[in-house]
Amino acid sequence: MSKIILLVIAFAAALWLVRGLRRRSEAESGDRPEKPAAPGAEDMVRCAQCGVHLPRGESFMAGQEFFCSVQHQHDFRQPR
Repeated sequence: MSKIILLVIAFAAALWLVRGLRRRSEAESGDRPEKPAAPGAEDMVRCAQCGVHLPRGESFMAGQEFFCSVQHQHDFRQPR
């Protein structure tokens, strides 16, 4: 009985070792596929006036700058 238990433990250890080596090999070579973006995921942008992050679809754009509101867009353009 002890031989069977020892054999099962040796098999489990070998399996654990092989899986660990495979993960390390994939991580070093970069073969692991990247996770696809979640459906409905959208790029986040930063308001140039206040720094708040918001989805690109909810932002206001002027030139290369993004804003969280029309007021911040207007305030950003005003001289100080």
